[in-house]
Amino acid sequence: MVVTGAGSGIGAALARRFAADGARVVVNDLDPAAAEAVAAEIGGVAVPGDAGSEDDVRRLVDTAWSELGGVDLFCANAGILTAGSAEAPDAAWQRAWQINVMSHVYVARAVLPRWLENGGGRLLFTVSAAGLLTLLGSAPYSVTKHAALGFAEWLRATYAHRGITVQALCPQGVRTDMLGSGSDSASRAQLAATAMDPAEVAAVVAKALEGDSFLVLPHPEVAEYYRRRATDTDRWLGGMNKIQRGFDTAATA
Repeated sequence: MVVTGAGSGIGAALARRFAADGARVVVNDLDPAAAEAVAAEIGGVAVPGDAGSEDDVRRLVDTAWSELGGVDLFCANAGILTAGSAEAPDAAWQRAWQINVMSHVYVARAVLPRWLENGGGRLLFTVSAAGLLTLLGSAPYSVTKHAALGFAEWLRATYAHRGITVQALCPQGVRTDMLGSGSDSASRAQLAATAMDPAEVAAVVAKALEGDSFLVLPHPEVAEYYRRRATDTDRWLGGMNKIQRGFDTAATA
């Protein structure tokens, strides 16, 4: 199996969990030293590269197939968190789009033809609860995570009958470097209150892989929030705006 963004955080925890369960793991990360360190720790194969580069993703997939003789699970886990509103620089919006959305598109382009020819495979996208809900203070992140979820849904609806299992991992706060940067301090404090350890998230994923439920929700309360958003959207948005007003008041106090 392959895990992108596996040099730290959720990706590293997934790689460790899968290796402990007996899997052979290809570890990908933009940071070569981080990829090498995790791979050495778990007896895996390090393939550094940029998940936002189609050339790098194709090289990763080619190497994984060569090293492992095939890939049954691909965890498209790479992601970045960028703070800001509509006024965030174009470059920030573009990089968020490239990593949070196009990296998944590049993976699908690379693995689907092989899986469709060979009878199937499993693709896990690390999306975020922000893709189901939103993240105040982080417009580029929220928008691109919604897009990532939409692509995952499209893949599931399009290829489920052809042996392709697509699942979307949507945690809230997780105690990683990402939680410490990228969103405003009020949002970080709110997420930190229920933040999980990456190893706990990996345990939830391992259990989810025994089945085929589309949404993988380490924080069970997200399911209820998502239901409220869908069934009473105006009330849900009003509640989110109330939280934002509280952030604004605290910032000016």
